[in-house]
Amino acid sequence: MGPEDKAATIFNATFVRPAQFYIKGFSNIPHVKYYYVFLCFVYIMTVLGNGFLLSVIYLVKTLHTPKYMILFNLALTDLCGSTALIPKLLDTFLFDRRYIVYEACLSYMFFVFFFGSVQSWTLVTMSYDRFIAICFPLRYHSIVTKPAIAAMLLFDWVFVFGLIACLVKFIDRLSFCRSLVVNSFFCDHAPVYQLSCYDTSLNSTMAYVAFITVLCIPLVLITLTYVCISVALSRIASGEERLKALKTCTSHLILVALFFLPIVGTNIAAVATYIHPNARIVNSSLTHTIPALLNPIIYSLKTEEVLNSIRKLCKRNRIINTTTKW
Repeated sequence: MGPEDKAATIFNATFVRPAQFYIKGFSNIPHVKYYYVFLCFVYIMTVLGNGFLLSVIYLVKTLHTPKYMILFNLALTDLCGSTALIPKLLDTFLFDRRYIVYEACLSYMFFVFFFGSVQSWTLVTMSYDRFIAICFPLRYHSIVTKPAIAAMLLFDWVFVFGLIACLVKFIDRLSFCRSLVVNSFFCDHAPVYQLSCYDTSLNSTMAYVAFITVLCIPLVLITLTYVCISVALSRIASGEERLKALKTCTSHLILVALFFLPIVGTNIAAVATYIHPNARIVNSSLTHTIPALLNPIIYSLKTEEVLNSIRKLCKRNRIINTTTKW
């Protein structure tokens, strides 16, 4: 039985809910299993890198500051987002288990979009931290406090949870009486709701709302904060002081570029020109997985405080091991 002929559960004459979807994903790509092995490697390194960064921030008390609360949140969402996507992706394609139960498909969609959206707004919170640090340095410690950052991060999680829950819930109102083949590498929102034979205008509207809320607004806010930071830096007379202040922003700017540029570039290219489905899927899968791999590496190598904390932990462990041996 082909994927399009899978049985569906029919609730009444007009409403059809499928028992399963079939995730088409990659098709006719030579040696595609090497790509799956690469994604497996990416996931292992993502878990190790983010797990290590979370451990360093947790164990080193000097890093228990508002700035590193935000970084801890980013590493956590990177870890959760990769775990929500990659293991299931590998199970689907590496072991050829492409059928997914309807409810599991919606859950899969929710968690992938939820953690990705929290990452986006966490980067906005980071830019706020840099904005206050450079534009209002004397008031930084009175404005950027642990309770204030905790409240901002909590708001990000609750707000995004509500948005993505609505996005996914509106799919549950649709009837699926056409193909059940999802033309993506996971239960992506648009490829799923476009299979419906109902009016999908509400779903399309929600997709635009989510796109603007999760990508456009954060990107505009981050851009505005860096415009303000640039103005503040231009007023600093000393070139050395200006460079020193700018260096505190480089890690965040790299993270922003890694997260937003591939997604925005893919969407612009999809609108402006034709992209082969396989190229779109490969690009999209890399966009979802590579930033989470690189984020802890960038922050570990580019941030002096983190490097010093890692050295202190290593030194402390050596002393403990030496004392134990004696």
